Amino acid sequence: MTFESNVLIWMCVLIFANQLGFGAMVPSLPLYAETFGVSGTAIGFAIGVYGLARFVMAIPSGQISDKWGRKPALAIGGLLATAGNLLSVYATAYPEFLLARFIAGAGAGMVVTTGSVILADITTPARRGRIIAIYQGTFIFAVGIGPLPGGYLAQNFGLLAPFWFCALASFLAGSIALLKVKETRQLAKEKEIKGTVLPPLKDQLKILSKNTGFVLVSGIALAHALTRTGGLFNIVPIIGSFKIQLEYDEIGIALAVGSLLGLCAVYPAGVAVDRWGRKAIIAPFTFLTAGSFLLFASADSFLGFALANMLWGIASGIGGSAPAAYAADSAPPGMNASAMSLFRMLGDIGYVVGPVILGFIVDTHGTDMALYLAAIILSVIGASFARFAPESYRPKR
Repeated sequence: MTFESNVLIWMCVLIFANQLGFGAMVPSLPLYAETFGVSGTAIGFAIGVYGLARFVMAIPSGQISDKWGRKPALAIGGLLATAGNLLSVYATAYPEFLLARFIAGAGAGMVVTTGSVILADITTPARRGRIIAIYQGTFIFAVGIGPLPGGYLAQNFGLLAPFWFCALASFLAGSIALLKVKETRQLAKEKEIKGTVLPPLKDQLKILSKNTGFVLVSGIALAHALTRTGGLFNIVPIIGSFKIQLEYDEIGIALAVGSLLGLCAVYPAGVAVDRWGRKAIIAPFTFLTAGSFLLFASADSFLGFALANMLWGIASGIGGSAPAAYAADSAPPGMNASAMSLFRMLGDIGYVVGPVILGFIVDTHGTDMALYLAAIILSVIGASFARFAPESYRPKR
C-alpha cells in the first residue's frame, strides 16, 4: 500500500466517525435548542455559534499543523469536540448550551481544516479531484446517514441521546488521529521550490486574497455553508417536524436517502473534475443545490420532503470535491496550509451567519421565504463564479 493510500484510508475512517456523530445531531439540534424556550433566531444562533468557532479556529489550525504537525492538530481537535459535545449534554441553560456548542465547533474546525491540509499535502493536481472526491464522499455519506442513528436515538431515548453519540464519535476520531494517521507535513516541505523563503502568514493571505478565482470559490464555499447550516440543518428539520408532521426517524430516513444518492455521484464527479476541469462542475452543482431548496419550500408530504433531500444529496455529491480542489490548485508552492485554512475560514463564515440570517427570516417572513432566499444566494454566487473565475486546472489532452 502506498503512503498516499494509507493516509487517505485512515483519514476517511477518521472523518466518517467525526461526521457520523455530527450528522446524528442534525434532526434533534434545533429541536433541542427550542426546549430552552428561545426564538427561531436564537435557535439559529445555537447552530451558528458552532460555525463561529470553526471560523475562529481556521487560521490557527493551519498554523498549529505547520508548527506541530498534522497529527497533533487532528488529535487536539477530536478531544475538543468530545469535550464540547459532553458539555452540551449537561447544559442547564441556553448560555451554557451556546458555550458547549462553541467548544465543539472549535474542535470540529481543527479536524476539518487539518484534513483539508493533509489532502493538499498528499495529492498532485492531476489526481486531486478524485482523491478529494473519495474523502468528501465519505464526509457527505457520514453526515447523511448520521440522522438514521440520530433519529432513532432521539425517538427512543430523548433529544440528548444524539449528543452522547456525537461525543463518542469525536473521541474515536481523535484516537484514530493519534494511533493511525501518518504525518504528512514533510510532503508540503518537499513541494516547496528550493531556495524559496515563504513570506509571513499575513503576506501569504494577502497573496491569496488577490487571486480572483480563489476568492470566488471561497464565496461558493461560504454560500453553501450558509444555506446548508441555515437551511438544511436548521429549517429543514423544523419543516419536517412541524409543517409536514413527520416523526424524527422519518426525517432521518429522508436525509439518509439523499446522502446515499450523493455518495453514488461523488466519485464519478471527482473523475470528471480531473478530466474536464473544476469550473465544469462547480457552477452546475451550485444551481442544482438552489433547486433543492425550492423543492423543500414546496414539500407538503414525506414524498416531497424525500425528493428534495434526494436532489440536495445528488448536488452535494456532484460538487463535493471541486471547490476544495480548485482552492488547493490556487495555492502557491509551500502554502497549502495557508490556502486551505483561508478557504475553510471564508467558508465557515457561512456557518456563523447562515443560521442567524435564515432564522431571522423564519421569524419575520416564514420558512418558505427563508428557503427562497437560500436559493437566490446560491444562484447569484454560482453565476458570478461561472462568469468571472478562471479555470484552475486544465488537464492534458
